[in-house]
Amino acid sequence: MIKELSELGKTLRADKADNEWVHDALKDETISLVLTIMPNGSFVSLHSIEKKKTAAEALQRTSGKGARLLIDNCGYVLGVYDCESAAFKKKVKEKSEHKAHDIFIEDTDAKNKLFKARLQEVAELNEVSPVHSFYKNHEAVNHAMSEFAKLSKKDRGGNIAFRISGENKYVHENETVYQKLIETYESKQQTFMSTTKKKCAVCASDQFPVGDFTHFPIKGVPGDKEPAGGRKLISYNGDHNPFESYCMIGNENSMICTNCAKTYVEGLNMLLSGLPFKNKRNKDDILYKHRWPRTRSASYGVDTAMIFWTRKNANVEEIDFLEEPKPEEVAMLIDSVASGKQTYIEPDQFYSCTLSGSAARIVVRDWIETSLFDFRKSIAKWFQDIAISEYDFDLKAIRTHYARLYDLARSCQRKNNDGKNDKDDTSLARAAACLWNAALKDSLPPLWLLTKVIQRARLDGVTADRAALIRLILNRHNKGGNFMVTENIMEGRRPVAYVCGQIFAKLESIQYAALGDRNAGIRERYFTYSMTSPASAFGRLFNLNSKHFTKLKSDKPGLAVTLDKELQELCKDVDINSFPASFTLEQQGQFAIGYYHQRQLQFSGANKTK
Repeated sequence: MIKELSELGKTLRADKADNEWVHDALKDETISLVLTIMPNGSFVSLHSIEKKKTAAEALQRTSGKGARLLIDNCGYVLGVYDCESAAFKKKVKEKSEHKAHDIFIEDTDAKNKLFKARLQEVAELNEVSPVHSFYKNHEAVNHAMSEFAKLSKKDRGGNIAFRISGENKYVHENETVYQKLIETYESKQQTFMSTTKKKCAVCASDQFPVGDFTHFPIKGVPGDKEPAGGRKLISYNGDHNPFESYCMIGNENSMICTNCAKTYVEGLNMLLSGLPFKNKRNKDDILYKHRWPRTRSASYGVDTAMIFWTRKNANVEEIDFLEEPKPEEVAMLIDSVASGKQTYIEPDQFYSCTLSGSAARIVVRDWIETSLFDFRKSIAKWFQDIAISEYDFDLKAIRTHYARLYDLARSCQRKNNDGKNDKDDTSLARAAACLWNAALKDSLPPLWLLTKVIQRARLDGVTADRAALIRLILNRHNKGGNFMVTENIMEGRRPVAYVCGQIFAKLESIQYAALGDRNAGIRERYFTYSMTSPASAFGRLFNLNSKHFTKLKSDKPGLAVTLDKELQELCKDVDINSFPASFTLEQQGQFAIGYYHQRQLQFSGANKTK
């Protein structure tokens, strides 16, 4: 995974324009404030701008220390702190406001000294001399601090960059500054290389140093509250830990060189970048991120992200079907795969990894690598396995329903007392991650998903999405078995549990025909009972049915005869005097499918039970 992310990062560098600075010594940073000064160092203005990306020194702070050359936050550039910042408010909670104030004054003063010390490293550069003059001019510095205090709360955060009045670019963007940063960086690299010649475990080269250095953070991985700056994918820390038993210290254990460490972070940050796409129906979906440019950026979700890309940046449109399945296009995909038509002529690889954030770390929940040919076959097989018939009340006809991947996952989600989905239920993201793997690799969904969906079906009913998920799980775990759940109602020999589900649906329809809508009908009172303990449950149900049938016979004799014939037709396939004492988990799934199929048939107005 690290290798492919690193290759992606290197590809992104190659795609940049020739006039852009790309080097391990540099990193993309964001400018939020511009401090404009005159060539003699006098103050002109300090104002906020719309966030702009720029190449700056690649600096990874250790324990929050270390100043970046010529561009940094207010604490380093001006030696002031923001009393509205989260860090200050946290310190106030830990101590009194007075003590917190003193601590931040001391801290920002130290940061400002570090920033000025860094300027001495480029003292010989003429382009930086106005900045040196600025810090020698106490009146100019005080004026800048005063203007900073006037800024609104939202404008105080972010990096401050210097600009000389009359010039278009910032001071740190001068070629001489970039060259100086690169020369210093490469000098340190060569010094380190002279002491060790280890080969990188990713690129298998000793061109760049391999050692204990801090990897850059990654932003945008959902989860609990993200630390300032982002989370780390690879990070070894602590003293006297087992991983130091081979005389390796910290990140040296990862055996990744400085270049690969930088490029894999660049690749991952790019995949996780972009604006979230809010679906009209569901605003709390699972998060998806992609590489190739499209008309929208798909993001849904709470604590899990699925990122995906291809080696050659091929646009695989089939991935969109998982969130917006269009029956006509899905049918064409299935037919093309079945006929052997191949749209991917050149060999290419599809990659996906599932990530979650946990404090300052990133958890890799899944890694998928497959060819585009196998990927396409898996997507086609996925839709074949989740297809389920559903009665369309608008069209007055049975149609094939293809569920969105997120809707399948949400069908397992717990609900609150108000009937709304519980956003704190972590099973939603876990279910989506498992289904994502099943869709892309044609793998078996875990059986715990069947437990979850049946639990929800007992409480909230068997919806089309739940029936599709049950069908997927049963068929993939019963591959080659005697009973394979079909898209439509089963014909011929059927399992007892499936028929029991059909009988329950028919008994429910008889009750409705006799009594109309009820606050608590047999579905609310006996569905779970019938699914788990059919022998005792159906005894009571048939007793109730005799009373319902008696009333129906007196009110609607014609309908009573029709429904009775349909019920008898179903009962002939099972011995009503010897129902099983209990159903297994698989049989409970069959019961739910039988119930669902029979309900859809009844909705369609058919008067013949198949």
